[in-house]
Amino acid sequence: MAAVRLPPVGGRRAGILLALLAIGLLGVGFGLRDPWPADEPRFALIGQDMAESGRWGLPHRGPELYAEKPPVFLWAQAAAYLLTGHTRSAFLLPSLLAGLGVLALVFDLLRRLHGRRVAWWGTAALLFTLQFTLQARTAQIDMLLTLFTTLGLYGLIRHLVLGPAFGWYALGGLACGLGVITKGTGFLPWLLLLPWALAKRRGMRGLSTIPRSGRWLWGPLAFLAPILLWALPILWLAAQPGHEEIAAYRDDLLWRQTVVRYGNAWHHHAPFWYYLVEVVPVLWMPLTLLLPWAVPAWWRRIRRGQALPLLLLGWVVLVLLFFSLSPGKRGVYILPALPALALALAPLLPGLLRRPDVHAWLRWLALGIALLLLAGSLWALSGRAGFAQRLLEQSGVAPWGWLAGVGALGLMGSLWLWRRGAFALALVLGLLWSGYGLLGYPDMDAARSGRALIERATAPLPERAELGIVGGPEQFLLQARQHPRLAGARAFGYRTPLARQRADAVAWLREAPNRWLLIQHTDLGACLRAEGGFDAGWSNRRRWWVLDARALVPDCVPDPADEEDSPLRIDDDA
Repeated sequence: MAAVRLPPVGGRRAGILLALLAIGLLGVGFGLRDPWPADEPRFALIGQDMAESGRWGLPHRGPELYAEKPPVFLWAQAAAYLLTGHTRSAFLLPSLLAGLGVLALVFDLLRRLHGRRVAWWGTAALLFTLQFTLQARTAQIDMLLTLFTTLGLYGLIRHLVLGPAFGWYALGGLACGLGVITKGTGFLPWLLLLPWALAKRRGMRGLSTIPRSGRWLWGPLAFLAPILLWALPILWLAAQPGHEEIAAYRDDLLWRQTVVRYGNAWHHHAPFWYYLVEVVPVLWMPLTLLLPWAVPAWWRRIRRGQALPLLLLGWVVLVLLFFSLSPGKRGVYILPALPALALALAPLLPGLLRRPDVHAWLRWLALGIALLLLAGSLWALSGRAGFAQRLLEQSGVAPWGWLAGVGALGLMGSLWLWRRGAFALALVLGLLWSGYGLLGYPDMDAARSGRALIERATAPLPERAELGIVGGPEQFLLQARQHPRLAGARAFGYRTPLARQRADAVAWLREAPNRWLLIQHTDLGACLRAEGGFDAGWSNRRRWWVLDARALVPDCVPDPADEEDSPLRIDDDA
């Protein structure tokens, strides 16, 4: 079969087109939804609190210090909220800008290494990779972390391959330091020095000739600077008398959430092979579909003495190994390695995308996604699919109409682009993300954001009521704080044991009139009863009840230590 012709992509117009495509694909639906659990409401709530209270140094989640993560992403959330003045316009902004920043770094580095044509295809391949697009559209920490790790790699490669460039090397070190205080694994770009040392020892081609110099210290010093600027004030405050809460924050963040979490994780347990078998083959598509052709080509180049493939692939392997050694695993942890895989694959793409067999492979993926969406949605719409009923009952969403439309359009597009499988796949993925943003966001938002429950809970309340939340997730407090009928809203803790929350809520309810509690019916305890309240319905797979002072049992004094309650049953991981 004849080779597939590719469009010319070396000019500036093609670069502008790629930038517009990236903004459209990552930004479609922006502003059409509120934060969704598990992580987004938590970070939006903390960022809002920072912006409104001025407590930038010690992040708070409701009444508690939040020690699960370092502060940089939380600062970004707060800055976005200050910039826009509205949570819905702010919470996705840090991830969107970080995703665009990663693409810009990848494009520029590929342009310097291989030219604009390779840069275009490599950046486009990363843009359409499933995990990258998903995380750039999600308000989690990991895309901002990936921006810092990619900048770290960029600075190191500018020095080690395109250098010597000690200034870029120092910038890479600074980016790693910022990555550490974004999420502790920001140091990972330094692992690039291991394959670099191996390539240098073997005399491989393509490395900079860098003299011995005291300027090698610039990188570690730049790395330590942001970490110390943030950590030293916390350590000093924690050592002062009367600051036991800050000392607990220090111990939790710097020890339990880093060292203990890596070596003895308490949740998200998965086997060693989890990333290679369950995550990379699926979430790194379509890049992983090209590996049967790419791996032999990489091996030939490394055997011929080319250092760059060894550096990039060696770093990807080290990152996968690092996360595989920890018992606690989530698919998103390995996102920082994805841009490096795209950098390694990019020089091969112009050749691979001329091959009919590569396009056939990608075409079948496009057809498979479209058919799965269409068939699954039609089955759900028929009323006979158990998974559709469970989704509706547990989450209150039924996205089958727009998913069926995406599947039908994707199927027609795949047949139209039959010989150009890569473009068919890009079309199907573009339709999926566009449908998800423009139709799925508004369709699912009320249920997923907690807004529907707060509307049901507040509709019968008198004007200017106050709402207290016991054992509820962060999205309830976030929605209640911005509800126009409420004079105020508060939570009684998230890591605080339920008995302590309930005791504080009972005391709060007795202090003033026009106060109401949102609580699970099963969590009422001895001093609260359902009489006088009303059922607010289901959310987060739990049933919620709204009570006022009529629910208080007369003369009952709650004991916050009367039972071994656990904190709120939510996942603190991100």
